[in-house]
Amino acid sequence: MDVWLRSDRLLVRDWAVTDAPAAFAVYGSEDVAQWLTPEMQQVPDDTAMRSVLEAWVEAQPNLQPPTGRWAVVRREDDEIVGGVALRLLPPYDEDIEISWQLRPDAWGQGYAKESATMLMRWAFTQDIDELFAVARPDNTRAVATARRLGMEWVGETDKYYGQRLQVFRIRPGDLD
Repeated sequence: MDVWLRSDRLLVRDWAVTDAPAAFAVYGSEDVAQWLTPEMQQVPDDTAMRSVLEAWVEAQPNLQPPTGRWAVVRREDDEIVGGVALRLLPPYDEDIEISWQLRPDAWGQGYAKESATMLMRWAFTQDIDELFAVARPDNTRAVATARRLGMEWVGETDKYYGQRLQVFRIRPGDLD
């Protein structure tokens, strides 16, 4: 399992199937699931989470960089606190979304900003010129995190996932 992004507090590493219980604390949480895109709905149990992770682990080596999904691990106790991803937005041909999901007991500690910043810095070494984040208008936490990341609000659209979403963008020169 590769650990390839590191800060003082966090590691961003590949998911492993054995991460299913920790991943379920994120993707099985109703508080998290209410904000997920239609492609990723609330995971109902550990067995389903294991299947999801099997698919992610199998797909990862075949994805075109910088796309992929990774675990966010707190270094002090080696606990998985969430996940980050870079994925093509629908219609899956151009725009790359950065997303972050944290288990609820990890909210408000700066982990989303810290892990997403590491991921953005790496992504911009992969010959891309912009990343997007999308959020439902009432997802105030995601909107606030996008702004803390230095992302610029570019408007609302229903282009992605058939839902009305706030769209934020960041380019390499926007990183602090």
